[in-house]
Amino acid sequence: MAVSPANVAMTELITHPNEKGEDDSLSTGSLQSKKVIFEEYLYYAAIQRMEEEGDRPAKSAGERGWFYRLSDYKGKNVNVDVSSASPPPMTAEQEDEARASRALRLASWMSVFYLITTDILGPFNAPFAISQVGWVPGLILYFVMGAMALYTGLILWRLFVRLDSVRYPLKTYADIAERIFGRTARHICNVLQSVQLLVNVATICLSNGQALSQVANFKLCFAVCIVIWIIVGMVIGQIRTLKNYGWLANSAVWINLLIIFTSMGFVAHSPPNFGAAKTSLGVDQGPVKTAAFTSIPLFNKVNGIMNMVFAYGGAMIFPEMMAEMRRPMDFWKGMVIAQSLIFVAYVMYGAYVYAFQGQFTLPLAYQGVSKHSWQTLGNVLSLISGIIAAGLYGNIGIKVVYINIIEGWFKGPRLMTSKGRVIWTILVCVYWVLAFIVGSAIPQVQTITGLIAAIAIMQFTYSFPPLLRLGYDVITDAMAADGAYVPGNGAAARKDTWREWSRWKRGLFSGHVLFKLFNFVVGLGGLVMACLGMWGAGKSIKAAFEQAGAATSFGCKSPLQG
Repeated sequence: MAVSPANVAMTELITHPNEKGEDDSLSTGSLQSKKVIFEEYLYYAAIQRMEEEGDRPAKSAGERGWFYRLSDYKGKNVNVDVSSASPPPMTAEQEDEARASRALRLASWMSVFYLITTDILGPFNAPFAISQVGWVPGLILYFVMGAMALYTGLILWRLFVRLDSVRYPLKTYADIAERIFGRTARHICNVLQSVQLLVNVATICLSNGQALSQVANFKLCFAVCIVIWIIVGMVIGQIRTLKNYGWLANSAVWINLLIIFTSMGFVAHSPPNFGAAKTSLGVDQGPVKTAAFTSIPLFNKVNGIMNMVFAYGGAMIFPEMMAEMRRPMDFWKGMVIAQSLIFVAYVMYGAYVYAFQGQFTLPLAYQGVSKHSWQTLGNVLSLISGIIAAGLYGNIGIKVVYINIIEGWFKGPRLMTSKGRVIWTILVCVYWVLAFIVGSAIPQVQTITGLIAAIAIMQFTYSFPPLLRLGYDVITDAMAADGAYVPGNGAAARKDTWREWSRWKRGLFSGHVLFKLFNFVVGLGGLVMACLGMWGAGKSIKAAFEQAGAATSFGCKSPLQG
């Protein structure tokens, strides 16, 4: 996805008028029959933000704060003037799209805070991640990854407020990718997002299955333990809007915090669960040891790092959250507070549990205490918060399918209609059955978590956002020499096209060149790390299945059973 003059496909991925003066720009979302130029997105997004801010007291640029100034949604640098906005009326199709978009825009920034925090699943794999790499790399990487996740989250927020409007709504992560890099980028994002969401749901059902099997003292078949949570998920999955999901997300945050503090107390007064550590990790009983740097095989260290990546995997659904906000400009508040809480919780919990349990730390740390009653308390609480998080992932995942397949390909009914409800119910059942198949096929939480982190989370959190920002900056900097855009009159007067080097030169080498280079390097680094992570996860999965006494696919033996 990197921008390069040698990339011939980019002449199709960035909007421009053809030699006949016609618009050969991208189609977008469900309005595939309507050709839209890039300036239109910028223009109507600026108007949308002004309308959303209209009921607030007017503030000067200095009063609004640097986060708001950072968004710069009025587009003054790209010849899009909204000072005297008089857009042409919407078509019937655009009106329909706008009504559907407005019906979903109900959530506040506080709802976003709870949704993001719920999305993170809890810091219960943080001690395991630190145990795989040691104190020094573990703590440093959590900080660096947290800072970069905050940066990339702000990138997604900035791109959203500059490109979204009810006339041309952004509904998914893939919509942003399409408007900057074209339909190929949209398909890549949709596939990866669907895979990540499905595996996230499967991972939670797997971890809940482990918890239930431990509560039942391994007397219930492990596959049945997973099926129970699939059925519960189908019930929760009937909720369609994130606003209605907010109260569940709120409760999940407090339950996770309760698990953190109670399990920290248990760990301090209980030896490790040696039997589970032997079955799950292959570690023989002995004295607890911690290390500044570990000496385990490289693929295990890489898998541990990918478990850290999982801590900041919320960026994938940030655009979906903003699409359901009354004021997307406020998104940064919920995100910054949530990311700060997540960082503190992960580092505090990870360091504390690793200090007490060392090499015996389990992938779900609260299952690592030896007293069954204490295991049961952590497991029961995690069952509740886990299924709520799984329901959130399922909600977004099914929406991606609904928007792209039901509405996009088959021109089906809108989601919030009565017919949409029937289709939604069917999709929920199919989705959760697929989650059962994935979770039961790889019954090792630590390996499946590392695998999905490498395949998808690295891309959505660390690779794609800086590359999307790079593409956006190249497009808008190239517009600097164009004529002013007038709504309803087609494209602005272009000095040149993307088939000419002069436009590429202006886009690549004007404006903040070092910032573009920084984003390119960050995006490329994310892709390289993802490839390394896939290798590490693959090796870890192979080693887990080769372990004596390990749980098998669709089997009755629990991964925690000694």
